[in-house]
Amino acid sequence: MELEDWGALYKELAVKLTDLDGINWLDLWHNQVGFLVEEHPFPTPAAFLSFRILNPENLGAKTQRVNVQIDIYYFYETFLDTNMGAYNQTDALAYLKTNNDIHRVLHGSSGENYSEMTRIGFHPVDTGSSGNLYKQSFVCSVIDASASPKYNEASPGELAFGKGTKPEEDNEAPYIIPH
Repeated sequence: MELEDWGALYKELAVKLTDLDGINWLDLWHNQVGFLVEEHPFPTPAAFLSFRILNPENLGAKTQRVNVQIDIYYFYETFLDTNMGAYNQTDALAYLKTNNDIHRVLHGSSGENYSEMTRIGFHPVDTGSSGNLYKQSFVCSVIDASASPKYNEASPGELAFGKGTKPEEDNEAPYIIPH
C-alpha cells in the first residue's frame, strides 16, 4: 500500500464522501467559502479536503512513512434555524447529521492509499456569512512513494527474446599460474 499519486488519495476519499447524502460538491480547500460570490459558485452543502504532512520518516529510495492530517471542511449556506420550534429545524439538523456521517465513514477506516484513519478534531469555523462551516480533522498513515523512482517490472513469461548468435570464445587465458 504505497501512495504514488496524491490525487489517488483525494479520489479515494472523494468516493467515500460523495456517497453520503447531504454533500453536493467536493473539492480541495482553498477558502472558497470566504469568496463564494467572487469565485466560481458551488452548490451546497459542500465538502472540501486539505492535506498536511506530519512526522515524516525516511524509509529510503525516496519513500517516506508519514502521518497525514486531512481536514474536511463541511459548508452549508443557509438561514435554517436549529432552535426548538423552528419550522425548518429538521433541515438544519440534517447538516449536523452529515457531519456525523463524515465521522462514521472515515474514522477507523483504511483504504488503498492510507491506513488507520482517526479523527483528532471537530469544531465550527467562523465564516462571517450566513453559512455553517465545520472542520473535522483526521490523521492517517501513508507510505508516500510519490518521489521514488519507477522501475520497469516483468513477471515470468512476459519477456520475449529472440535466438541470437553465440559470442566467439577467447581461449587464451588472461592470467598465468606459476608452478
